[in-house]
Amino acid sequence: MEVSRQGAKGAKEKRNKEFLAAFAPLREIFIRIGELTLVAPVMESSDYLPISMLNQITYCERRFWLMYVYGEMAINAPVQEGIYRHERAHTQQTRQEDNGLVHRRLYIWSDRLRIIGFADVIEDRNGQLIPIEYKRGRRGKWLSDEIQLCAQALCLEERTGQTIPYGEIFYWRSRRRQRVDFTQSLRERTKAAIHRAFQLLRENRLPPPIDHEAKCRDCSLEPICLPRETRILQQTEEK
Repeated sequence: MEVSRQGAKGAKEKRNKEFLAAFAPLREIFIRIGELTLVAPVMESSDYLPISMLNQITYCERRFWLMYVYGEMAINAPVQEGIYRHERAHTQQTRQEDNGLVHRRLYIWSDRLRIIGFADVIEDRNGQLIPIEYKRGRRGKWLSDEIQLCAQALCLEERTGQTIPYGEIFYWRSRRRQRVDFTQSLRERTKAAIHRAFQLLRENRLPPPIDHEAKCRDCSLEPICLPRETRILQQTEEK
């Protein structure tokens, strides 16, 4: 299914305006992390991919397209719970806690990788920056969360020049922090996900549905995606 140029252009322009409006208050400001200072760039266009979309494309390329290009978002109970949990964690502030200096909702980006977004929490433990992501539920079987967190680390490394060896994911359901080591393998998979996202956008074509019952069952966009129905239709057309 190919997206019409006019429709894709209109969707992109709308997404650009929404994206720039969201980050407008952060232009030309200084964000301080301890003794480090990050200078936020003046964004001329939304040529940067939201870091959160790496979670989606790792889970399913079709889900990524539906959310990022079409702007689809189905709010069910699990999604609503996730939004509520993130709102609690996303109060922008910096304060001293037991683990050290803690920065919440920090604006981060990479000019080299062309990704941008917010980190839920950055802890400064004796000068070592540790990105922490908050997620609903328990740790899943997929690398979606790990890749999203690794992308945050890559942004921090580019902005600060400091090596970020690991991060943590806090899962609300299990109430545990899961350590994620940023191995070379995970870094390469993260960069590959970024490359694939931009490749799909250049191709301007809705990806086919995946054949993965467990993923489709747990996906909030399944009623919009219609994976089974789409596959049946494709098989009928091929005959």
